[in-house]
Amino acid sequence: MIDTFLKEAIAYAAGKPAENIMDILSVKKYVNEFVIAKKLHLTINQTRNILYKLSDSGLVSSTRKKDKKKGWYTYFWKIEALKSLEFLSQILLKQIEQINHQINSRESKQFYICERCNIELAEEKALLHNFICNECGEVFKIKDNSKLLKDFKRNLEKTKNKLSLVNKEIEKEKEKTEKQRFKENKKLDKEKAEETRKKRAANKRIKDSHLFSEDVKLNKLKNKKAVSKKPKKNKFSKHKRNRPSVIGLKNKFAKIKKNKSKKRR
Repeated sequence: MIDTFLKEAIAYAAGKPAENIMDILSVKKYVNEFVIAKKLHLTINQTRNILYKLSDSGLVSSTRKKDKKKGWYTYFWKIEALKSLEFLSQILLKQIEQINHQINSRESKQFYICERCNIELAEEKALLHNFICNECGEVFKIKDNSKLLKDFKRNLEKTKNKLSLVNKEIEKEKEKTEKQRFKENKKLDKEKAEETRKKRAANKRIKDSHLFSEDVKLNKLKNKKAVSKKPKKNKFSKHKRNRPSVIGLKNKFAKIKKNKSKKRR
């Protein structure tokens, strides 16, 4: 059903021969314009003219890639289903408005016809010609609008039913778009969360390495301070330790005197 509506939208935008492009264009993936031209049996310029018309109406979207070897750009196209259905919906609304206008006109006004020339005129214009046909001179006759009104009303009902179906397809496509957008947003949120986690981990590593380096610096400073607090060695300290004290000398001299006195006795 939706393919029929999309073909109809394409036919309104770019002409009846262009509707075959719908069988080639994808809703999900972009298609190379040279592939489209080959499948349509058209030149690349003819294909581009059709695609540009559709693009002006918003029915297709494109992306391009640069050929690294040749240096030119190649365009890839896909059909925009939702925009195409909305485009068709607007056309159907205009048709309904026109049919309603014709029905009101047939119901409120009188029309005259020349059966020989098959020329139809409203009452005001027929009056200007004195109800006589300028082509053949026949007198105008009042036209019976009952059959025409039935056709208009039947066409109106048919167009309204088609519009209802198109609106249902629009709702379905909106739901699909919302689901797709929700999935994409969820994926983006996951990617952002993962990126944030990696940044935090990296910042933590940097912080830890910074703290480690600070600790190393502090330890070095402490060691330097500890070394600086040690007493300096005096070159005379060794001799001072070996030198006897004054009391020791007195005791030593006292012993020598005792020994001498004992020998004398």
